[in-house]
Amino acid sequence: MPKNGYIVGLDIGSKKVAAVIGEVTEDNKIEIIGIGTSVSRGLRKGVVVNLEATVDAVKKAQEEAELMAGVEIDSAFVGISGAHIKSFNSRGVIAVSGKNRKVSREDIRRVIEQSKAVSIPPDREIIHIIPQEFIVDDQDGIEDPLGMNGIKLEVNVHIVTGAICSVQNLRTCITRAGIEIEQIILNQRATSMATLTPDEMELGVGLIDIGGGTTEVAIFERTSLWYTSIIPLGGDNFTNDIAVGLRTPIPDAEKIKKKYGCATGSMTDEQETIEVPSVGGGKKARILNRHLLADIIHPRAEEIFQLVDNDIHRMGYEKSLNSGIVLTGGTAMLDGLEGVAEEIFDLPVRRGDPGGVGGLSDRVSTPDFATTVGLIHYGHEHWKEKGGPPKYREGFWNKFKNWIKEA
Repeated sequence: MPKNGYIVGLDIGSKKVAAVIGEVTEDNKIEIIGIGTSVSRGLRKGVVVNLEATVDAVKKAQEEAELMAGVEIDSAFVGISGAHIKSFNSRGVIAVSGKNRKVSREDIRRVIEQSKAVSIPPDREIIHIIPQEFIVDDQDGIEDPLGMNGIKLEVNVHIVTGAICSVQNLRTCITRAGIEIEQIILNQRATSMATLTPDEMELGVGLIDIGGGTTEVAIFERTSLWYTSIIPLGGDNFTNDIAVGLRTPIPDAEKIKKKYGCATGSMTDEQETIEVPSVGGGKKARILNRHLLADIIHPRAEEIFQLVDNDIHRMGYEKSLNSGIVLTGGTAMLDGLEGVAEEIFDLPVRRGDPGGVGGLSDRVSTPDFATTVGLIHYGHEHWKEKGGPPKYREGFWNKFKNWIKEA
């Protein structure tokens, strides 16, 4: 890859927009050189509901990342989520062409193409066709059948679709911000690349990403993605519960959640108190026990995990979670959340912090940056296959530094 190649991940969530710039080093590693965030007010449950507000948020995050990195963002790998996302598994079957009966790249292309020959509503478009495994004659579990001998080639795939209008609105916001879209990537696919280990993905693991408006679920086994779903509940529901339960404005409830939030009452000191502003601003702030906050958060956490567990059992993937559950997303930073998940799933649970990057890695090492860092990893793998990313225009500071060197 080029020495000065840059990869940009853009995560447009219900709570914040994050843009992260990664530089590919000479030894083919990723260093984070630019980070930009802004408050997101144009999305609801992962879907664009206000174009102008979303464009403004993207521009602010873009400008902040550019200023820090000293480069201009031309294009980005963009994450997508929302209740409109639907996915299912499919299978394609073809006869291997050619006299020698060796599987060629054209055969692989044809069988994947054939796998999407299913009925898809006219208001939906395919975002991903992700191969899970290939079968040559009766031999299954093949990751890459190229060059193998056989008569019949089959493939199992995971197909992800989105509502055409929702996907197009997302594209419009990004292009109006002056950014070219390299690819649109399902959030769960990107997040897994930053938070899951190869062993977990081989043995079987559940990934639960609790964002502001939605909870994204993915199940991996034998290194492949087998199931994805989206629950329309997230961190905003915790905030609303706190606002109602403590009778405090929503902005204050959000601050209280982030600073004092805990999902397990036993983890709080019975004597610990918190200051709670009253609605209207006229009354004095009240002093309440922090344990009360845990009593509000715990039931909502149980509800979300129970919905996920019911979903997994309904689809028959409960036996695929041999490595347990990985929690990530901004809401995963709530104290005690892993304990609630362990009670519901009866499995080991860990927090998924993004990794595998250098540079300003400490700035993106928390679960709320898992998807953005994952998009960088996805872009890195994509460009390795393509031979390297396009060169980005140098920003003012890079030009200035080069001018100093040449002077």
